[in-house]
Amino acid sequence: MADKFNAESIITETQKRISNAFDVFDHECNKTVDVREIGTIIRSLGCFPSEAELHDIIAELEDEEPTGFVRYEKFLPTMTKILLERKFRPITEDLLLQAFKVLDQQKNGHLEPEELTKYLTQEGESFTQEEIDEMLSAAVDPDKNAILYKDFVSMMTFDDTR
Repeated sequence: MADKFNAESIITETQKRISNAFDVFDHECNKTVDVREIGTIIRSLGCFPSEAELHDIIAELEDEEPTGFVRYEKFLPTMTKILLERKFRPITEDLLLQAFKVLDQQKNGHLEPEELTKYLTQEGESFTQEEIDEMLSAAVDPDKNAILYKDFVSMMTFDDTR
């Protein structure tokens, strides 16, 4: 009996978080959000799908005929399942730090903005110029004009204590 109550409690709390996140972007208060906001909502809930995975989620959420909006009644069960299955979890701070260390060929504890830009545009899933500019504005230490990646990793990792 306690397990059933606990499971129901977890589902209720999860759905409350989803509802709160959705409501922030439901500007018309009509239980719909612009499809372009779905990635932001999902990430605000601690899930970090790739762009391809996000595209798949959006395709699942949109009705037979895409309108540019996603209805809450479609979003809630999909997002509840994603959260309960702990899909698209962020990588750990240690793993992210290891990745930066691999890129730091000189082993000097930092990357030049040009180096990171090259990696972000030429390897894997390419970043847009806007995404690169946004990341660099947060990542580059203005005094050293370099990315001190230990500090940056600490700043950008997700605290999963919820």
